[in-house]
Amino acid sequence: MRYAGEKKFNMWTALTLILLAGFLIFVIYPIAILIIRSLYAGGSLDLSYFGKFFGRKYYWSTLVNSFKVTIVSTTIATLIAVPMAYVLRGIKIKGSGFLNILIVMSYLSPPFIGAYAWIQLLGRNGLFTNIINKLFHIKFMGLYGFAGIVLVFSLQSFPLIYMYVSGALKNLDNSLNEAAEMLGCNSVQRVTKIIFPLVMPSLLAGVLMVFMRVFSDFGTPMTIGEGYKTFPSMLYTQFMGEVSTNEGFAASLCVIVIIIALMLFFIQKALGAHFSYSMTALKPMEAMEVKGGKKIGAYVFTFFVTFVAALPQLTVIVTSFMKTISGSLFTGEFTLENYYNILAKNNTAAIVNTYVFGLAAIVIVVVVGILISYLSVRKKNFLTNILDTLTMFPYIVPGSVLGIAFLYAFNGAPFFWGGTALIMIIALSIRRMPYTIRSSTAIIGQISPSIEEASISLGASQIKTFIRVMVPMMLPGVLAGAIMSWITLISELSSSVILYTSRTMTLTVAIYSEVIRSNFGNAAAYSTILTLTSIISLLLFFKFSGGKDISV
Repeated sequence: MRYAGEKKFNMWTALTLILLAGFLIFVIYPIAILIIRSLYAGGSLDLSYFGKFFGRKYYWSTLVNSFKVTIVSTTIATLIAVPMAYVLRGIKIKGSGFLNILIVMSYLSPPFIGAYAWIQLLGRNGLFTNIINKLFHIKFMGLYGFAGIVLVFSLQSFPLIYMYVSGALKNLDNSLNEAAEMLGCNSVQRVTKIIFPLVMPSLLAGVLMVFMRVFSDFGTPMTIGEGYKTFPSMLYTQFMGEVSTNEGFAASLCVIVIIIALMLFFIQKALGAHFSYSMTALKPMEAMEVKGGKKIGAYVFTFFVTFVAALPQLTVIVTSFMKTISGSLFTGEFTLENYYNILAKNNTAAIVNTYVFGLAAIVIVVVVGILISYLSVRKKNFLTNILDTLTMFPYIVPGSVLGIAFLYAFNGAPFFWGGTALIMIIALSIRRMPYTIRSSTAIIGQISPSIEEASISLGASQIKTFIRVMVPMMLPGVLAGAIMSWITLISELSSSVILYTSRTMTLTVAIYSEVIRSNFGNAAAYSTILTLTSIISLLLFFKFSGGKDISV
């Protein structure tokens, strides 16, 4: 949108070029360095690393394993999420708001915390394992490997699909459902022929988001997978292994991940375009009162699924107050020793770093996100289109790959940022930027351009109009989105675990390190602090957004 007398090269063009340069430096440059490292060994073009991967079953089988885990986990998550969303939207259930908070919380916590918690419940010496062995007189040795990974991913991922489908049902015009009922369709036919096709775009978006997230996660397989190797865990081992590492091979693995992620992204875009539709909910779907078996079934299903999904969080909180022997074996005696270990022994650096890095990153995310979304919507041109496209790369590229790329690009001359707080903050900002940009873009799209035009016609400059009119109108929605970004930001592990040093360790890295060292008491205490921070942030989100649930 260009106003009369506005120059072709102006402040907005200069700002676009500055932001474009920033994304070229912090996104394209690291990825380019990564690709060069994978293709050039000894100064000449060399594809031997790719040949090594595809030529040995030990390596390419991990890719097959990752697809197996991802497909099964995504399928189970979908089978849980769709009926869960339909029941909570369509049937009046007391305490549904509380259930919704618990469901969202189970998604916002890092998956590897769920893996650690399920080890406490279904590990070799887990609570449920001992109960099963005593009741059935068997020697169940715990849930590890493929089954354990799938359990964790399914329970931790279904809330995302639930939020997408719940949001679609919220915007569903119920008059279509009523018309189908008048035409003789029973409840099953209405679900399969009316509701399910209408929520299909949102369902596909949620499914592909879960697919990409599960495929790129390495913390869960590293924690509970034991001998079952997945592609991300092998990538992490190749780059960060204690015995031996191969940076060129690790770079090649990163390129393979990027290619797969790009393919999934384009599939998502194609399916979204194919199934897209526009609908106004003139008569939104309302929860109905049911009786008898339907009511009992709805309550049992929703409360059971929510309890199982929230069980890892409850386990972490309870075990954080239990005394341990050598840090790994819980005695059942309640104590504050674990909190003393992390708070009173100068071990608070991880906690402080999490809040400081998170707050710094969220400021960058909000400021840059608002500017980019405004340029993309109100100042559309060739440059802003390129900028908008570049902002999607951090969304596509897995966090571990971005972390490795950052080390390759910024660990030496001329930057020397390796191990600094700056590189941690930049990585966190870049990782969460796309989500804030998308939400800000949606908010700007709802503000009529005539409001800006009226301000400018009254003598205000464009920059003054932007600061005094647009930003205040966007702020409530942006703040709500920023809080959600903050919650996911402080739970970031994949890039942080690659970039951190002892001075820049964050809560998630501290939790992961304690779990790997079998210091489960300290890990539980750290996890509880992270969980409580997320709960408080979630309550603030509800206050700013004015809603009682989260839907996508």
